[in-house]
Amino acid sequence: MTTLPYEGQIIVGRREMVVLPELELTLCAKIDTGARTSALHAEDIETFVQDGQPWVRFITRVDGPDSPACPCTLHLHDRRRITSSNGQTEWRCVVSTLMLLGDKQMPIQLTLTDRGQMRYPMLLGRRALGDMLVAPSQVFLHGRP
Repeated sequence: MTTLPYEGQIIVGRREMVVLPELELTLCAKIDTGARTSALHAEDIETFVQDGQPWVRFITRVDGPDSPACPCTLHLHDRRRITSSNGQTEWRCVVSTLMLLGDKQMPIQLTLTDRGQMRYPMLLGRRALGDMLVAPSQVFLHGRP
């Protein structure tokens, strides 16, 4: 019998609390194995150049449209053409930052988009999940909100 490569892997539920320490944010993320790229809710996205480097500033809201605005500024990593689940294609800014999920810390790339009509401000896609296993019937295996 072949040994399965699952032993010792992190198991996540369909929703998890994550921390983005560089942005000083703790928020609920929806795990989405159908999405290749992760996304973070962003409003008033503005790119600019500082010391010859591209940057992006935006605001995010971690608890819905009526929650306080959290201003953020990060180095602009890239711009990508992303096709959403409804088939619409748009150019999005991409940022790189650290993410904490439970006791695991990892670099992550996030596209910035308006998720104001979505239930969760962050979507965690396949690239960020890496070799994690998803237990779709579970939620918050790494801490409750």
